[in-house]
Amino acid sequence: MLVEALLALAAAGGGAIVQAAGTDAWNGVRSGIARVLGRGEEAREQAELERLDRTRTVLDAASEGEFNRVQAAQAAVWQNRLEMLLEELPDAQRQQAAVEIQNVIERASAVGKEPSVHNDFSGSTFEKSAVQGSGTQHNTFN
Repeated sequence: MLVEALLALAAAGGGAIVQAAGTDAWNGVRSGIARVLGRGEEAREQAELERLDRTRTVLDAASEGEFNRVQAAQAAVWQNRLEMLLEELPDAQRQQAAVEIQNVIERASAVGKEPSVHNDFSGSTFEKSAVQGSGTQHNTFN
């Protein structure tokens, strides 16, 4: 039986996987989780990469009305896979796997947190205007 902290880590890992699908974090999360679950076996890692690709395909195919349900179901699948891995490993390997899972979660959550520009315009009139810059920009015209 896993301790509560490891169960929470597995749940966060499952959530990170589905949140990363379709984002810039996907490749890093995908390879990191496959490496953790593959445990150094190339064939096993490849099988996990294929499972992760199927998850992304399922999420991409979900309609807007069913997306939240599909996302929750896929997160539960990956949570379960991570729990099973952590449960079957000896203590030393379990701790190493937990560190690796945490690193993947952090990688997934770091995407989208780069600096952004936020502009609010109120009571202004614009003609032939343009907003220039790079990165994430949020412009509000009131």
